[in-house]
This record gives sequence, structure tokens and C-alpha cells, in this order.
Amino acid sequence: MLNDHPTWALLPQRKGKTVVLLHGGLSSSASLLRVLGPSLSKQFALAAFDRRGHGRTADTDEPFTFDAMADETIAFLELLQRRVFLLGHSDGANVALLVALRRPDLLKRVVLVGANYHYKGLVPMKEFTPESDGFGDFAREYAKQSPDGIEHAAVVVGKSAHLVKTEPTLTVAKLRTISVPVLVMSGDDDVARLEHTVSLYESIPESQLAVLPGTSHAVMKERTKESVRTIRRFFLDPVPPVTEYPLRRGDHDVTH
Repeated sequence: MLNDHPTWALLPQRKGKTVVLLHGGLSSSASLLRVLGPSLSKQFALAAFDRRGHGRTADTDEPFTFDAMADETIAFLELLQRRVFLLGHSDGANVALLVALRRPDLLKRVVLVGANYHYKGLVPMKEFTPESDGFGDFAREYAKQSPDGIEHAAVVVGKSAHLVKTEPTLTVAKLRTISVPVLVMSGDDDVARLEHTVSLYESIPESQLAVLPGTSHAVMKERTKESVRTIRRFFLDPVPPVTEYPLRRGDHDVTH
């Protein structure tokens, strides 16, 4: 149960360094566990949960909001009773951003993959609706996991469409208050405009940026080995990084 709602979750199977995976919208934890799990599990304990209305967790009548998703995530992290590495993709990255702002005490480091801090930062895209060509395939896949059945697929698509068009609404000033180390990662043809991604990176103190060439919003699936190397290095290497010619980064104490 998370915030009194039955929630599917994977709890870490061992102590030590723990990575919590936050899936994207209209997706589930299975997507990230399938792509990243085999590699990351060699060095980290893994944890994940399906947000309300996603994967194996039933929906409610409430709309989707990033604040509510952050509430779910914070409840899950408190349940683990350990500081974690948080990795979010797409909507999950936006949620991770809010958690970093609200509860840095629960986090060691954060990776944001395909994030946008304001809904206006997205590239114009054709809206996905029940009338879209791929909706039937999506609904059938949704029904394989969801307790709500195939009929509810149109509902979650509608909720997600409204979310994407109205949230998040963070400001650069707010991003500047983030106090945990952050890696901003994206494809060079991602859903957020490249200048928006760079703005996200430049606004978060001591953050790092990785734009993988020849990739899209599915960057971790398209370049899995390269993505895992980048993520693992960020989680384990000193921060801020020790470089030959630091310009953006001055002389600071190194944190392991």
C-alpha cells in the first residue's frame, strides 16, 4: 500500500547501494527493469513501483498530476528506509525532479532521462488518443497488466494527454534550489527541445549533462550499454567530477 492505495512494487532484495527506477507515462516498471535491470543489478539493489493507473497498479477517479506522483514516490522511498539513487525516465524523470526538490534527504544522486521541467519545453508532437493508429495495440498491452481492464485504457490515455499539456510548471529559479547531484540525460532527438534540456542542466547547481548522439526518447533502449555506463559512472564516481580544465565547475570539495 502506498498512501492507502494497493500498489505493485519491487522491493530491494539486499542491503547496500540501491537504485529506484521510475517508469515513464503510459508504461510500467517492467520497461526499465527489462532494459536496465540485468546490468545495474550487478552492482546495485533495485527497487521500483508502478504508479497509480500504470502497469499492475489500479487507477482511481483522480486526475494524473506530478505532485501526486511525487507523493507516491516519497511514500515508497520512506518505506525503503535508506537513501537511494533515483533514476526516472520521461514522466518518471519529471517526478524525480520534484522529489529532488521536496525531499533531498531521501536521495544520494538523481538521473533524469528525457525530462522536461515545463510543459512548454516539449517538441510539438501528434497527440496520442483512442483514435490513433497504435491505440489498439497499446490497449491490449495495457490490459495484460492492469487490474482495470482494456476498457480503462482510453481513460489513462486521456489523463496522460491532459498532464502532458498542463504540467510540469517549474521555473529556473526553483531548479537552482536543488541540492542533490543530478545527471541530465537525453537523446539528441528527444521529446524535450534540446535548448530546454540544456536549460535544465544549466539551472541545476553542479549537474552533469549527457546527450547521446543518434538516439531518441528511447535512448536507454537504443544505446543500452552506453546508457548504463554513463549512469553507473555518475552514481559511483566522485562529484563534482575531477577534470583537467574545470571552467563551469570551480574548486569544490569532492563527494563520494
